[in-house]
Amino acid sequence: MAANQSALDFANAARILGREARQRGLVAPSYRCPPRIVGVQRSLRRYRGGAVVAVQLKARPWLAVLSDMIEGVVVVNSLQSPHADRLRSELWEAVGGEPATSVAVA
Repeated sequence: MAANQSALDFANAARILGREARQRGLVAPSYRCPPRIVGVQRSLRRYRGGAVVAVQLKARPWLAVLSDMIEGVVVVNSLQSPHADRLRSELWEAVGGEPATSVAVA
């Protein structure tokens, strides 16, 4: 997988994450790029009944973008461990990525 992905990849990941959140009875945030706030890589705006997670896509590693999108689901739903940790792992699996917490052992 390339380091930087396209807007189509972003939209596909957003659909997958939204579907996965709804299947679990969670609020599925909307996603957009880039954030309206200049100089930030991600932002969250809440509104009645939901939220918008805005993520900087350009010039960022794809795994960082996915991580921000996944964390958006966790934050919007105010999840705490162990439920948050389990959900992160499930969402990483759903988007076909690797959890950001995995560490290679030499």
